[in-house]
Amino acid sequence: MSAITQRKTILAAVIMLPLVLVLVLLMQAPQPQADESPAAPLLTVVTTQARSEQLPLQVPATGNVHAWQEASIGAESDGLTLIEVLVDVGDKVKRGQLLARFNSDIIAAELEEARASVAQATAAAEEAELNFSRAKTLAISRAISTQQLDQTRIATMTAKAQLDAAHAFEKKQRLRLKQTRVHAPSDGIISARSATIGTVVPSAQELFRLIENGRLEWRAQVSMSDIEKLAEGQNAVITNQQQALIRGSLRRLAPTIDTNTHSGLVYIDLPASANLRAGTFMRGYIEVGDTTSLTLPQSAVILRDGFHYVMQVGAQSVVSLKKIVIGRQVNDRVEIITGLSPAENVITSGLSFLSAGDKVRVVDNPLSVTASIEEQ
Repeated sequence: MSAITQRKTILAAVIMLPLVLVLVLLMQAPQPQADESPAAPLLTVVTTQARSEQLPLQVPATGNVHAWQEASIGAESDGLTLIEVLVDVGDKVKRGQLLARFNSDIIAAELEEARASVAQATAAAEEAELNFSRAKTLAISRAISTQQLDQTRIATMTAKAQLDAAHAFEKKQRLRLKQTRVHAPSDGIISARSATIGTVVPSAQELFRLIENGRLEWRAQVSMSDIEKLAEGQNAVITNQQQALIRGSLRRLAPTIDTNTHSGLVYIDLPASANLRAGTFMRGYIEVGDTTSLTLPQSAVILRDGFHYVMQVGAQSVVSLKKIVIGRQVNDRVEIITGLSPAENVITSGLSFLSAGDKVRVVDNPLSVTASIEEQ
C-alpha cells in the first residue's frame, strides 16, 4: 500500500469517528414513554331511542294560486266617453256598487224623444180605437160598408203595433241609459283595471276584472302515481312565502293526466283568511291517512356530504356515525325508513360539535348537558 493511500484511509477514519460516537450515544439514550393517560371527554351528551308513532301519510303537491272565478266587466254601450272611474286594482267591492260612469247626455236626450214617441203613438192608438168603435156602430145600421169597417179595424191594429214599437224603443233607450253606469256583478276584489277616463269605449271592451267573492283556489300538480290515493274532501296543507301553514280542502280532481309532465291537477279550496295573491307559487301536501312509523327527534339526525346520519356511543365512550334513510318530517319528529332499530341508542344533543372518534360522556338528564356546556 502506498503512503498516499494510507493517508487517505486514516483521514476517512478520523472523519467518520465522531459520527459513529453520536449514533452510539443516541441509541443508548432513554426513549420517552407514551402518555398512556386516557383522553378527556370532548362533550357531555344525552341519548335516546327511536319510537313508533302515528304519522300522517302525505302526497306532495306544487302549483299556483288562482281566482276561483274571475269575472270580466266590460262596456255594454258603444261609442260613449268614460267620464268617471271609481275603483282601482285591489279594491273590495259589493254587489251592485258603482264602478264607472259614461257620458249619458245623448242617450238621455234620445230617451226623452222615445217617450214623446210613446205619447204620440198612444194618442194615435186611442183615436184609432174610437174610430173603430164608431165604425162598428155605423156598420150595424148599415151606414158604412163592410170594407170601411175593415179599414178602421186595420188602422186600429196598426196604431197598436206602432205603440208597441214606441214602447220597445223607449225600453231600449232606458237600458242604454242604465248601461252608462257600470256596476259590480257580485262581491269581490278588483284584480285588473283597463278603464281610463276620457276614452271612447267600444262595446264589449273589458274595463275591469273581478275575483268573485274574493275566493281563491290552489291548482296543484300531483304525481300520476299518487292520484289514486286522493279523494274529494281530503285536507291539504300549504306553505306560503312566510312559512305559515294554510289548511285547505280538496274540492275536485281533474279528469285528465298531463302527457308531458305525467301529473294530474287538483283543485284545493283556500280559506278567506289565507291572505294570498292570485299567481303565487306554493308547495304543500294532501293528507290521505295515517301510518305507524319509526321516528327520532330532528336533533338526533345530522346531514353530512348529502347523506343523513345518527351518532352512537360505542366502546370506551367513542362516537361513531351510522348512515340512515329518512322520510317524512312532522313537527319535531323525523321518520326513519332504514338504518336503525328501535333498541339502538343515538345521541340527541351537540351533533354539530362532534365527529366520529370523539370521546363523550353520556348523561340521562338534559340539564346536565347544559351545565356541562356552561362549564366548558
